[in-house]
Amino acid sequence: MPTNCAAAGCATTYNKHINISFHRFPLDPKRRKEWVRLVRRKNFVPGKHTFLCSKHFEASCFDLTGQTRRLKMDAVPTIFDFCTHIKSMKLKSRNLLKKNKSCTPTGPSNLKSNISSQQVLLEHSYAFRNPMEAKKRIIKLEKEIASLRRKMKTCLQKERRATRRWIKATCLMKNLEANSLSPKSTSEHVLPTALSSLPLEDFKILERDEQGKMLPVL
Repeated sequence: MPTNCAAAGCATTYNKHINISFHRFPLDPKRRKEWVRLVRRKNFVPGKHTFLCSKHFEASCFDLTGQTRRLKMDAVPTIFDFCTHIKSMKLKSRNLLKKNKSCTPTGPSNLKSNISSQQVLLEHSYAFRNPMEAKKRIIKLEKEIASLRRKMKTCLQKERRATRRWIKATCLMKNLEANSLSPKSTSEHVLPTALSSLPLEDFKILERDEQGKMLPVL
């Protein structure tokens, strides 16, 4: 004889005067597993005296041809009110939390735990303790930035000098070839393919541009 419904949040109990039927979990492993999945109860394992009431089945799930209301072979429970169950669980947990807070002692042990928690917060705080510490950190960062800028400037100067040398050497090589003072295939062996195909006039323009950059600004 069933006593209550196994669905979460369902408070239906057996009463012969109420037109609600109770149904055992199926013996077929596949159907039983599907019922358990739909019930959505954590670590739930139904036994031989575990029932679901008729509230959780649609009308099409029942066979009403006989004297008693029976479930069809492919019937599955699909009607659940999980929101109400979750709300009731949250309300219970809140009430329990309030009760625990009201019963918390205010003795030395509680004071000690508060002090230790404050120490943890201080140890893991990434904010500066005072303005002087923040100022020192800012000055240090400004010096690091200035040092990086000087290094970047030096690298750019080296790059420009190397570019000027490369253009001068290329112009010299092209001039020697133009005046038949060196084999015409010399630039093809020495220079990259993209540069060796450029005419001498282009390199002269580049050289004038580089010299213009070197002139001091008045």
